[in-house]
Amino acid sequence: MLTIDNYLDNHYIHRSNWLRAAVLGANDGIISVSSLAIGVAAASATREPIVLATVAGLVAGALSMAAGEYVSVSSQTDTEKADIEREKQELEEMPEEELNILAQIYEQRGLKKETAMQVAIELTEKDALAAHIRDELGINEISQANPIQAAIASGAAFSVGGVLPLLVVLFAPLKGMEYWLYGFTTVFLILLGTTAAKTGGSSVQKAILRITIWGTIAMGLSALVGYFFGVKV
Repeated sequence: MLTIDNYLDNHYIHRSNWLRAAVLGANDGIISVSSLAIGVAAASATREPIVLATVAGLVAGALSMAAGEYVSVSSQTDTEKADIEREKQELEEMPEEELNILAQIYEQRGLKKETAMQVAIELTEKDALAAHIRDELGINEISQANPIQAAIASGAAFSVGGVLPLLVVLFAPLKGMEYWLYGFTTVFLILLGTTAAKTGGSSVQKAILRITIWGTIAMGLSALVGYFFGVKV
């Protein structure tokens, strides 16, 4: 028998929060660390400065990514909590008005006026606050922010993504390092786009195209900066 849990397992939206943070972190790790390495490699005659810049970019980027994600998602959480508290107060002070608002929401979604009111009454009797949080505020378990989860996913994903270009810097020939980095980074981005698309159930081709185009632009601009300054260290 098909249950709600089995039904949700067939869809991918419940993965959107952590998947967004993980893909963003990994993508940023690959592109930013590769771009930094390419920029330094374009202006360097030795490997040491490239390794130093890559490691520094990896560590700083992972910490910055985790902290930034935590702060931004925490702000979203604070807003959600404030709205929920406001909703509690409104339910206590003007329950009839809130009931009518709920009924209007269901009516706008396509229910007949009488049906919408009946649904609103029944859901209010069961759990008025939960009904308003879900249908008036649009907050549910899928969309609800989780700062710690987002921070860990972003920081860890950035580290994994950033380690890949670091390996190229450590083991690829120094001559033509920029081209080695660009080639391997493109492969890494294609793999990331494919993995993200399959995990999220979306188009693989579209994900690969989007991620490689923007990655190429970022790396190309970084190489230009390195060549522009052209100081061999």
